[in-house]
Amino acid sequence: MSTIAVAGGGIGGLASALALAARGHDVVVCERSPEFVELGAGIQLAPNGMHALDRLGLAEAVGRIAVPVGELRFMDGVTGEHVVAMPLDRRYRDRFRNAYVVVHRGELYRLLLDACRSRAGIELRASHPVVGYAHEADAVRVLLADGASLGADALIGADGLHSAIRAQLVGDGAPRDAGITVYRSIVPMERVPTELRHMSVTWWAGPGRHFVHCPIAGGRFLNLAPSAENAPAETFSGVSVPASEVLGEFGALCESARRLLELGADWKAWVLVDREPVDGWTDGRVALLGDAAHPMLHYAAQGACMALEDAVVLGDLLDCPAGWFAARLGRYNAVRRERTARVHRLARDSIALWHAEDAAAEARNKTLSAMSPAELYDFVAWLHGTREFAGSPSVTPAIQDPAENSAYTLGGRLDPTETPNPRTPSRSPRSAAAGSPASARSAGTYTLGGWLEPAEDPQPVTPPRSPRNPAAGPLASPRSTGTKESPKTL
Repeated sequence: MSTIAVAGGGIGGLASALALAARGHDVVVCERSPEFVELGAGIQLAPNGMHALDRLGLAEAVGRIAVPVGELRFMDGVTGEHVVAMPLDRRYRDRFRNAYVVVHRGELYRLLLDACRSRAGIELRASHPVVGYAHEADAVRVLLADGASLGADALIGADGLHSAIRAQLVGDGAPRDAGITVYRSIVPMERVPTELRHMSVTWWAGPGRHFVHCPIAGGRFLNLAPSAENAPAETFSGVSVPASEVLGEFGALCESARRLLELGADWKAWVLVDREPVDGWTDGRVALLGDAAHPMLHYAAQGACMALEDAVVLGDLLDCPAGWFAARLGRYNAVRRERTARVHRLARDSIALWHAEDAAAEARNKTLSAMSPAELYDFVAWLHGTREFAGSPSVTPAIQDPAENSAYTLGGRLDPTETPNPRTPSRSPRSAAAGSPASARSAGTYTLGGWLEPAEDPQPVTPPRSPRNPAAGPLASPRSTGTKESPKTL
């Protein structure tokens, strides 16, 4: 029986613990905080994220707490013009085979935490900050801040944006400051004027700034999240700011947008940061996941979805003996790198879409308003529609997979009769920058970049069932109940 350590007890860490325990591994989750808790407000879950939760056995539970979103609305924040909306009705659900929903981050986290606590083979250890690792002959030693250590067959670094595991594995320094501040507040829905209540995610786009709001917590609250390119002098996270600062930043927006912002109280602010994509996020039996591997701006609303997808692919590929772990982690990196980098580019490109001004804003509005729902669905199909989270390998793993003649398919099946797609030449593990956001906000022409990039619908893949791969349902554990949760020193 193999033991896998997970550094970080956030959404990605708990999701990976569930996926790995379902494959029969013992999992030890080491969280730096004194307790397992997740802060934050709303999370948007597109159908790809819901499908990942379905694979983890949680989609039904999430559906009970989620707010089904009626449409994605794009508004001109200066004129108040309704530019375009993507309906998320039955046509959307039928095409992408799942709903688009919004959940409160804390509620989603509690579902994952409860599932881990009830899963045999998962041990949750709070107050256990992981600071590094050391390779051993057939294992990895997980190093803790107090000088203690833990031996494991593999280590998954799910320790977030400021990952200690990434610092050792990649060594790319501090995150990149995007020069943008996001402000957040939650308003009870009964305080929102009836004419401004919409069961939708709404964007108000303005010059150098935009404002997003959506219902959360079963529709009981409205989540407010305006962002402004104001080049803060230093990075900060979750600091309290006066309402006057927020309203001052968004005085250029139209009356309806300002009325919603005026409802906000207890505002907190964050400086947005990300990192450049890298080709390599594995080192033998050590791999990164979620924000530790591919931190991105939240503008694609896909950060949590990418972490959930990572967890599912990781669980599928580590359905194997411990001796195969290093090779399979290399394959995990190879099949996840291109998709996550593409979403990273999308998030950065969205800045130009939302923050355009003058002629560029007019051209944007003209282009978007001419698009039909079917055309909008076409352009997001590659992101929302996929149920196959592992793409063609985009980097060459350093270690040959013991099943080298096999192809990875949905559910982790490795079919030796299939031939994997050719691999592209290896690149430097610290290269592959995804480009910078477009900056021509006042130009007379406007292109939609990565956000509206045509792609055909992915075709559903239904692999044959096998005793180790019941692909038709959620990840199933061979074990039943019970968990260990311990604050003890390792």
